[in-house]
Amino acid sequence: MNKTSHYDLTIIVPIYNEEDNMAALESKLGAYLPTSAYPACVLFVNDGSKDNSEKHIKEICARNPHFYYISFAKNAGLSAAMKAGIDMAESKYVGYIDADLQTNPEDFNLLLQYIKEYPLVMGIRANRKDSGFKKLQSKIANGFRRMMTHDGATDTGCPLKVLHTDYAKRILFFTGMHRFLPALIQLQDGGKFKEIPVRHYPRIAGVSKYHLWNRLVSPFKDCFAFRWMAKRYINYTIAANNIK
Repeated sequence: MNKTSHYDLTIIVPIYNEEDNMAALESKLGAYLPTSAYPACVLFVNDGSKDNSEKHIKEICARNPHFYYISFAKNAGLSAAMKAGIDMAESKYVGYIDADLQTNPEDFNLLLQYIKEYPLVMGIRANRKDSGFKKLQSKIANGFRRMMTHDGATDTGCPLKVLHTDYAKRILFFTGMHRFLPALIQLQDGGKFKEIPVRHYPRIAGVSKYHLWNRLVSPFKDCFAFRWMAKRYINYTIAANNIK
């Protein structure tokens, strides 16, 4: 058992070279926690940052209750950071938000209204504040993903999500997995999701870690990996046991 077991919701925040955003993260997340629909904590996952992010994370956690962190020995990528956060979480639900704060923690409460009914509730970026070229890349990648996975999801790139932790722990993780959460949830018995419009803002600090290759080319390749994996996915339901 770890400290996240004392909460209903663990908010996972992957961090990679986000020192310029740490003060805003402390302010926004600190303001949200007392208003959360469920008792919640924050779990920073430092993904091998090379700047002063880890120093700021430790200071934030030292002066704020309900803030925790884990740090990687070296950079492993967003999917690995999400997996590590989910692996560590012992709360009933897990949430996810990006460190760039292009979404608002307050909107977790919009998603949490439906979390008892759906293993995954995810945001759709309303009035998206990105460049036209970035929106075009996302539109192409989302269209190809829907064609390959038939998940029906509108905006898998929205960095605001809430999941049932038991479903999240059964997800098969691989690099690029974060783009396929709806499809991966649907592989499980009872797996379904709901999308809710949430607010979106321009990045005001730090530098985006995404470019043409990892926003467009890599997702195309990952779709084929998902198709291969989905055909071999093992799914079972235990009807009876005597081990409990």
